[in-house]
Amino acid sequence: MTSARTVRPTDLVALVAYDGRVYPNVAVTRDRTGTQAAPHPLETALEQWFSFATGRHTWINIRGATLRGLASARLRSSKAAWEVDCLIDAADDDETVLTGLLEQVSTDAGQAGAEKVFLRVEAESPVIAAAARSGFAPYLNERLLAYTPEDGRPDPPAEPDVAGGLTSRRWSKADAYSTFRLYNRWTPETVRRVEAATFREWQAMRERVSPRRGTHQRVLERDGEIAGWLRTAADGELGRFDMMVEEAELLDVLIDEALRKLGEQSALFSLVPEFAAGLRSRLDERGFEERGAYTVLARSTTRRVEELKPEPVAVQSYPA
Repeated sequence: MTSARTVRPTDLVALVAYDGRVYPNVAVTRDRTGTQAAPHPLETALEQWFSFATGRHTWINIRGATLRGLASARLRSSKAAWEVDCLIDAADDDETVLTGLLEQVSTDAGQAGAEKVFLRVEAESPVIAAAARSGFAPYLNERLLAYTPEDGRPDPPAEPDVAGGLTSRRWSKADAYSTFRLYNRWTPETVRRVEAATFREWQAMRERVSPRRGTHQRVLERDGEIAGWLRTAADGELGRFDMMVEEAELLDVLIDEALRKLGEQSALFSLVPEFAAGLRSRLDERGFEERGAYTVLARSTTRRVEELKPEPVAVQSYPA
């Protein structure tokens, strides 16, 4: 008999036994795009026992002393939104393993205060069907565009051209709500409805773009309103960036800024939503090439609510 549950110290034997074979981690997070790096199951389990420091939660499915599946999840920007960052199926003969793991992730996330759980996998992955059976729904397709050393590299301008009444400056926390307004203009309603319908949901679901510090955000501003937003991050030799714009003509301004900011990195990556056809076209023209296609899924959790107990109410009768 198998079941999905959280990791215990006694599971160490099963995790070590697993090490004899290698199964892929099918969960993809934004901060690992461009690299095959993924948490090792044993490392993930050990981090679970120190979860107060790592913020990661881990579940396994075992039969006897055999590990059959593993999932781990972490917070995005707040406890209201979690993402699956490791999902491994080591039971080729039992399609219920992944389904059970994902159901347990959602249940425990809800009990911990999460409202949504996100999962990103390759676009053609059979995991999409398993995730759908456990309540996850696909809502966004993305393309990973890359600049690698063999592609050559254009020389970006020394400073971005921000003519036309625009100003370029660093993003600050005071810009959060204005950036959310830009997100509403940039993102189709069908995506926002699932991902972030409110400012609070948007703040919670924001992803990290690098596993390390060094993330920078800039905005283009016109008449006190944010018209463009750019985020860049250097991760060793890799550089990652993403952006939102109000007007298509601002794409080149932000791409130039990204190239300038990541001038020391030998390979650049941008995870582009499929609805952002203009951005993809501009990056194609700059020499970026597609290196992967992904589907993002989400599930709303059922948060535990204390049962209300009826209390007697005094009723006073009046003479007719």
